[in-house]
Amino acid sequence: MTNAMKKAWADYVQPLLQRPKRLQVAALCFRKEATGAKKVLLVTSRDTGRWIIPKGWPMDGRDAASAAMQEAWEEAGVRRGESGPVLGSYTYDKELKSGLPVAVETLVFPVEVDRLEDDFPEATERTRRWVSPEKAATMVREPQLQDILRRF
Repeated sequence: MTNAMKKAWADYVQPLLQRPKRLQVAALCFRKEATGAKKVLLVTSRDTGRWIIPKGWPMDGRDAASAAMQEAWEEAGVRRGESGPVLGSYTYDKELKSGLPVAVETLVFPVEVDRLEDDFPEATERTRRWVSPEKAATMVREPQLQDILRRF
């Protein structure tokens, strides 16, 4: 590789490939059983049907925790819940509508569920399931989210 090619790579091509991660917010919805054990709520993604937690892009006029609560409503029917401070974050590659992948860092907020509705915006597009955090960790694909679930 010539010096000019190395310089072009370092100055122009490489920075394009190292774009910063985009940010999403997620709700780790949970409830406490009479025994004191926790159950977490997973939903299926609309495109692939894999198990995920409700998540989406930040929203104008909302802080990250309230945007995560909005996603919990739209994707899982969580109508009332109490959100806490960030539990952690995980990274994954999201394929945009253009077909290009983008690295996304997702902040995870715990949401203790008080009420779950059967009629919610994406009810016909998703399946939801209550499972133990340990079981949820085996159902989701992202290793860092698996770690968050195991610690939960």
